[in-house]
Parts: sequence; C-alpha cells; structure tokens
Amino acid sequence: MNAIIQNILVFSALSLAIVFLVKKFFWKKKSSKKVCGSDDNCACH
Repeated sequence: MNAIIQNILVFSALSLAIVFLVKKFFWKKKSSKKVCGSDDNCACH
C-alpha cells in the first residue's frame, strides 16, 4: 500500500515539475501590438 502512495506522489511531483518547466521556458507570451505614440521608439515596450 505504501508503494502505491509513494508512486502516486512521485509521478504527481514529476508531472508538476514538467508542467512548470514547460510554462516557464516554452510557453511564450504574446507580445502586445499596441502603439503608444506617433513614433515607434517611445520606450514603452
């Protein structure tokens, strides 16, 4: 019984770690395309 619980905890911790790494390094946020002024170099990026 303890081996089953231990395996469940190990696989859940492993899956949480993999999800964290994928979100941190591979899940890129979309950059906003909003224009903040008349010229493109307005230092608001």
